[in-house]
Amino acid sequence: MVTTSDVIDDRHVVAQNDTGLQGINTKRIFDILFALTLLPVIAPIIVVIWALVRHEGGPGFFGHVRIGSNGRASKCWKIRTMLPDAQSHLQAHLAQNPEATDEWATDHKLTDDPRITRLRRLLRRTSLDELPQIWNVLRGDMSFVGPCPIVRSELHKYAMHRGGYLRMKPGITGLWQVSGRNDISYDDRVAMDMSYAKAQTFWLDLRIIALTLGTVLNRTGK
Repeated sequence: MVTTSDVIDDRHVVAQNDTGLQGINTKRIFDILFALTLLPVIAPIIVVIWALVRHEGGPGFFGHVRIGSNGRASKCWKIRTMLPDAQSHLQAHLAQNPEATDEWATDHKLTDDPRITRLRRLLRRTSLDELPQIWNVLRGDMSFVGPCPIVRSELHKYAMHRGGYLRMKPGITGLWQVSGRNDISYDDRVAMDMSYAKAQTFWLDLRIIALTLGTVLNRTGK
């Protein structure tokens, strides 16, 4: 497992000047150019996956409201990996499994999620369900690299770091993605987001993107 210290070193901390106005512009320009470069490759894959999910029933895309920079709310788009009646499946499962209830309250995720089929579980493990977020990047709602997108009800978990989160755009990937996504606590994830905020540079973003490829190939998503 890659640790935060493996990704961030002293060079990134010293180079924090990139996070000023010039760094923000560089990050946005890179996001647009990289998204446009990837789009011809990613778009056909999205269409194929969308068709497979639609064949199982229900809509192929799912947009869930997430909180981004300056508290701006926007729909974060994904391939739908949950059953059409996901909420009823979730409530029934939580009612019958106290341990799952605790896990949901802590992490807002379930190791054994009854709402997800085999195909959709594969999409999550490979993170292919997140490909439509390239649209969020082009719109400016998200960046390729940043903190994990969260819902408004999760903001309280950032406590004193809430302002730090709200100063950044959520990312398709980030330190949380390449540092043990399935094995870290929520508090650890918050700490990683704040570490990224302090050390953020263009070169750090490139390194995280490169490490993300290995995470996808190793199917460590959730």
